[in-house]
Amino acid sequence: MASVADQLRKETWEEVRRMTVRERLALALSLGDDDLQLFSKARNVDLESATALLRRGRQNGRRRSGCFEAAR
Repeated sequence: MASVADQLRKETWEEVRRMTVRERLALALSLGDDDLQLFSKARNVDLESATALLRRGRQNGRRRSGCFEAAR
């Protein structure tokens, strides 16, 4: 038996499938902007600072690839 979440997921997927590529891209960018605003409010910082925090966070724990270093 499908749950309410399963049904909602299916409906959302069908809605997205009917969108053009341009509409999907616009939706993705809009969702990203919304998430950035939420993150900014949660951290009590402006949008620029929130963007910097996210960029810095993506770099934590990353190391250069051995393949990348060998190609240099």
